Amino acid sequence: MPIGDISLSASARSNLLSLQSTEKLLGTTQGRLASGNKVNSALDGATAFFASQGFLNRANDLSGLKDGLGTALQTVKSASDAITSITSVITQLQGITNSALQTTDTTTRTTLAGQYNSLLSQINGLVTDSVFNGTNLLTSTGITLQVFFNATNSTSLTITGVNVNATGLGVVTAANDFATSSDIQVAQSLLQTALTTLRTNSSSFGNNTTVINTRTAFTDNLINTLQQASDNLKLADVNQEGANLQALQARSSLGIVALGISGTQAQAILRLF
Repeated sequence: MPIGDISLSASARSNLLSLQSTEKLLGTTQGRLASGNKVNSALDGATAFFASQGFLNRANDLSGLKDGLGTALQTVKSASDAITSITSVITQLQGITNSALQTTDTTTRTTLAGQYNSLLSQINGLVTDSVFNGTNLLTSTGITLQVFFNATNSTSLTITGVNVNATGLGVVTAANDFATSSDIQVAQSLLQTALTTLRTNSSSFGNNTTVINTRTAFTDNLINTLQQASDNLKLADVNQEGANLQALQARSSLGIVALGISGTQAQAILRLF
């Protein structure tokens, strides 16, 4: 209907405009309570909306980065666990050499040498089985694992592999089946050197594990901070919106009453004719 076809009194039009404004606010408040957000789109506040999206986008990028950190951590842990097992094997080999030195019986020494050689082969098996996600950090010093700590790959940790198979550790089979004490003592010296190497490598991998764990915890905290920042910009205060709803409902009721009073006044004038 064209504007002007119906004439309203000044008081009636004022009450109508007030009622329309109240209904608009009421709709906005109900929408906030329904969604839980005070900013649902750029129309509700472009600055807050895009800032909130920016925080969430960065949080999502970091969340994806955590998967890589987790995989890297397990790769290093696999290598570290294997080194622990190899260290245990070296310790057992030392026990065999100690037993061999305590006897001069050729047959006994030959038997112990056989046990030594059999146990020595387990080292290479442990190294081979330490592969994780296609990466084995125990077969060569030429293998590296790069762990990235941010979405732009500007900060990272490079983990260098080691060679801890029998050859890499310099441990060889029992010379002359431990026929002489000198043969046994040579084996003991090589085992002690290998043990020192393993302890150094274990410490290095342990430090790398600590760094990755620290950065993972930092990433978790940063993701939480970014999510909170996003929520602060877009989430509605439910308590406040609930109070607003009650006030607007009361105002709407009063507006309807006021509009009715304006109409009653016009009807009273008509009764004079």
